[in-house]
Amino acid sequence: MVRLFSGYLRRTTLRCIPGINGRSLPRRWQSIVQLGHPRFLHNETSRPENPESASTESDPAEPQTPGPWESYRSNFWDLQQHKPTPAIGYKAGHEVTIHGFIGRRRDVSANLSFCEINNAYDFGPQNGVQIVSSWKDDGSLQFNAHKDLLSIPNFSPVLVIGTLQEPPENAIKPGEPRRWDLKLRSIHCLNPFPKDIIVSKDAVWPPSQRYLQIRFDPLLRDRLRLRSNIQAVISRQLLSKRFIEVETPLLFKSTPEGAREFLVPTRRQGYAYALPQSPQQYKQMLMASGITRYFQFAKCFRDEDHRADRQPEFTQLDIEMAFSNSTDVMRLVSGLIERIFHHLHSRWSPTEINGIQHPVYVGVEQGPKTNKPKKENTTQGFWDRDEGNWAEETEFPEEDQEVSEKKFDIWEGKKRYPKFEFKDIKLMTYTKAMKHFGTDKPDLRINAPYFTNIRGANNIKPPQDFVKKISNFTNPFVECFKVRLGLSPRDAGTFIRKFMDSLPNLTTVKLNPECTPGVFVFDSGQPLNGLSALGHESAERFVEFTETEGSRFDGCKDGDIIIFHARPRTLLQGGSTDIGRLRNAIYHAAVQEGLIPKDNSFHVVWVHQFPLFTPNEDNGDPGQGGTAGFSSTHHPFTAPLTVKDFFCAKDKPFNVKADNYDLVINGVEVGGGSRRIHAARHQDWILRDVLKMTDEGMAQFSHLLEALRAGCPPHAGFAFGFDRLIAVICDVPSVRDVIAFPKNNKGEDQMVGSPAKITPEQQKTYHIFQEPEPESEVAESESKPVAEPEVESKLESESSEVSEPELESTSEPEPEPESKSESEQKSE
Repeated sequence: MVRLFSGYLRRTTLRCIPGINGRSLPRRWQSIVQLGHPRFLHNETSRPENPESASTESDPAEPQTPGPWESYRSNFWDLQQHKPTPAIGYKAGHEVTIHGFIGRRRDVSANLSFCEINNAYDFGPQNGVQIVSSWKDDGSLQFNAHKDLLSIPNFSPVLVIGTLQEPPENAIKPGEPRRWDLKLRSIHCLNPFPKDIIVSKDAVWPPSQRYLQIRFDPLLRDRLRLRSNIQAVISRQLLSKRFIEVETPLLFKSTPEGAREFLVPTRRQGYAYALPQSPQQYKQMLMASGITRYFQFAKCFRDEDHRADRQPEFTQLDIEMAFSNSTDVMRLVSGLIERIFHHLHSRWSPTEINGIQHPVYVGVEQGPKTNKPKKENTTQGFWDRDEGNWAEETEFPEEDQEVSEKKFDIWEGKKRYPKFEFKDIKLMTYTKAMKHFGTDKPDLRINAPYFTNIRGANNIKPPQDFVKKISNFTNPFVECFKVRLGLSPRDAGTFIRKFMDSLPNLTTVKLNPECTPGVFVFDSGQPLNGLSALGHESAERFVEFTETEGSRFDGCKDGDIIIFHARPRTLLQGGSTDIGRLRNAIYHAAVQEGLIPKDNSFHVVWVHQFPLFTPNEDNGDPGQGGTAGFSSTHHPFTAPLTVKDFFCAKDKPFNVKADNYDLVINGVEVGGGSRRIHAARHQDWILRDVLKMTDEGMAQFSHLLEALRAGCPPHAGFAFGFDRLIAVICDVPSVRDVIAFPKNNKGEDQMVGSPAKITPEQQKTYHIFQEPEPESEVAESESKPVAEPEVESKLESESSEVSEPELESTSEPEPEPESKSESEQKSE
């Protein structure tokens, strides 16, 4: 009872302790209860023995510079006592508390100032707030608040309390977002912004100050917010379909999957972890574990050449489904894409800046809730090959939040992203994409009336002298396409001549030196319409060919540009052809010159039925460890498309098609997946007999083969390159623009200084750059089997009795001594 009473007395006394100007009293004026919890009188040793010395101390009411502890305690209690008011609850006449950063202050007069404040929690433009500070009487609350505002540096984090007011009608221009005026009552600086950092509207922040770039670049913050929102949208959608989010380890082991890996050394000499290139093997083992629907946003690591769309570490949305086929996965992913673009249409507005469509957050329309009709199913009949259990309705749940009566239209004067539905997604095979678009990542924005698809030119029978001019190959396959820019023949010739002159400097277009493009400009005023190099008969046949309905060339007009190119008569393989890269480059050059309007819509296409195997190229990649001369196009766990393809894998590997699929948006591959090999004997046959992996390489996949052998069900999966997906949606050229702290093109993080040099202590601890042990010691350690501690001690005692010549003679142990040591160990 006494303890309860003392606790109540302590709390009551603390509430009654006065302060001066909002500051705590000095120590000598505080009560014993406030000074310590608990505290006794005989422990108080800080009281001055001389009363006169105490009287000479400064008056407690005089302003003093707070020490580190006083400043920390003041900031802590301010944040504890003054929680921010949610922006959705803003109403005129209400007093609100805002945490955020102040902008530049505008002083109109000695007693009137304006200042913008960026809300730290709600940065939707419809809730913008402007601080209005004015005062009339000296010493009033508004006077002190105005004085505090003048003393706070621009861009400092603050805690502001004031009353919301509707701004004057003439202060808001049409099309501008709604703003509030905040009549300042008090403001407190939480940490002053240094004056030596110069902030301007056009400031360019170096990579070492990436945190300042994020803070002062609203477009970059919007991209990071969009990234977070889309991640939440995907998670909600997958969880609603009974998926389970499972985290897989980041410390893996090195396995030959096709790319170089990052190794993590350990304190155990000669051993290292490998950072995973993807969670591929773990997620397949999860399928054998009974987790039939899995996803995660996984960090992946690949030591690849650094390009604009690559990072040494990147985020991947990993999805795997058991008891499913490729159609099930493609349907699920198509629904995710539809849901993402629905969120983009309803929450974000595209704002064009320097030719880039930046997403700017608008927010949710505030108004009374209505019972919206259920969205009709749009997935039925997308693929005819999978009837019956195919359709699944796509719902768009709204966020649960209370909203007030509608007072304004947040979309007034703003553009919206176009609506997107499931039926807008196209489907084509790899062969069709390579023949008609020259790439396995077709950009469907490059279409009529400006560009035709690529067509074979065998019908026009080009003369051999012309073929020899554009190719050194014997009996090559000649292709062509047409570009219509609406220019006169002279202007069209100027454009294409300028483009061809700049072609050697384009890093994205690397043409085979054995072939040269044949370029023509159609001109009815010239002999043979400007096609004289084709010869009389071929020129006439070409004009007739373009006028046929099957060619889809829509005839020829003055100023049309015709491109011919040749390639060997071999199976299509790889990611693109020369004429495909040339076609894409001409399109982007025409858009840059303003000859073609930029298409900001999203064109989504599935590309499937890739070749299962691809010839190895001398590009420095480690490959998959086989000696067959080819490797898996995707990864060695991809299943063949049909039973016939499976049996042809060994004899005709390049004719085998895979049951895999890539998702392409505006010419960028944003993800890919496949149906997996789920039987251990089939996987073993592909690795050992088809890819010709060695026993050492096979041992690296033993864990996966054991999991497949344990009754693993059929399964298929997909993986989004999440950084690349966000970059495509944000219309930025590099994934670095959608990552908070990216690496540069050298794989360096200049902000923190990584990678860093290894210290001598670290080299010693992790056995890095150390000379290897003598061969005799290595042989001894390799021949010694893994045993229990007692057996190890016996082996050590026996090895000490072996003479030195015997150790030297066994520097390369053979199988017989190893089996002998094992038998001796068992007998012991």
